[in-house]
This record gives sequence, C-alpha cells and structure tokens, in this order.
Amino acid sequence: MTDVLDKVAGKSGELVLRRAGDDFEVIANGVFLMDTRNGESERLLVSVAADLVPGKARMLIGGLGVGYSLRAALDHPGVGEVVVVEREPAVIGWNREGPLKDVHDNALSDERVTVVEADLVKWLRRTEERFDALCLDIDNGPEWTVTDGNAKLYSGDGLDMLAARLRPGGVLGVWSAESVPSFAKRLRARFGEVRELKIPVPQGEPDVLWFARV
Repeated sequence: MTDVLDKVAGKSGELVLRRAGDDFEVIANGVFLMDTRNGESERLLVSVAADLVPGKARMLIGGLGVGYSLRAALDHPGVGEVVVVEREPAVIGWNREGPLKDVHDNALSDERVTVVEADLVKWLRRTEERFDALCLDIDNGPEWTVTDGNAKLYSGDGLDMLAARLRPGGVLGVWSAESVPSFAKRLRARFGEVRELKIPVPQGEPDVLWFARV
C-alpha cells in the first residue's frame, strides 16, 4: 500500500513524497525520481570520489535526494566539509524536519554541512568556490534530466564549468541510472583521467558512476 505524505508545487513541477511499506519515494511530475530501498550507488558516488582525493576533502554534492550521499560523505574519514546544493525547499524540509530525517540519522544537523537552496546550474555560474570533489546526483542521468535546463551540465561547456570549480587534482563524480556512451566520450575528451563503474540493481540496467580527475 502506498500513502501520499506530502504533495507540493516545486520549482521543477509537482513533487510528491509517499510511503510504500517501510520505504519512502519521491515523485517529480509523475515520474519516479528516487527512493530509500537501496542507495548503494548513491553512497558509492561520494565514497569513491573521497577515496580519490588526499587529505580532508571539501566536497560539493549536487542534489540532496533522500540523504544517502550526504550520510556517506559524513561517514567517510576523508571528508572534512560538505556543501549540498538543492533547489527544492520541500526536499530540504523533508530531510531536515520530515520523515526522511531518520533515513540518514539527521545528517543535516552536522556542523560540517552547509545546505544551499539554489538551482545548481545557476549557482555554479556565479560562485567562486572550489572543491576537492564535486558529486552530481540531480537527475536520473545525463540524458534523463529532471528539467531541460539541467542538460547544460552534461554538455562540453557544462563540463568546463564543473572543472573550473575543482581544485588541482580534484574529482568530478556523476551518477546515472543508465549507461550513456556519448557522455562518457565527452568526459574523456575534457578530463585526463576517467573511471566508469557499473553497479548492479535488483531490476533493470545497472546504475553507472563516472569519476573524472582534472
């Protein structure tokens, strides 16, 4: 049985938080976006990125989701500070005071975390901040974006913008629900070192993670 816990008009359209048994699901404009059933690949996105940079990394996570990536970052001994950019205030609220709070053990209360309510593309264009690791999990993949504007992040110009926000030796991590050879090709054309991981899931194609170093 599925129960709707909240329904709001978000910045990218209708957002729905619902409970299905012991798990939570987030639906955007009628399309399944994320849930709390597994999260292995979301955790690996940040833990592998942190493994690839020395010292206490300053990490940017694009997209709060259900908080799995943030929790994994805080649990990693190589992460010192985390900035999360999330444009939907409802998602922030569900994670800060709502039912998703217990999913990640109230990660937003950690003093190492800064949450920025903003559209990631617009924020990246105006910020001068730089990071050791930048992890993107705002879409279902480079060709399965929540909104059309996000597609710019995965273009050649978008990759240039992301690279500019990385410190020397920094790592870009990208999550996808499917393999996208054309995006992998653009990554390899822009970055000197690219690694691709495929993470099996219970049903369908494996999730795919890319890690690129400047």
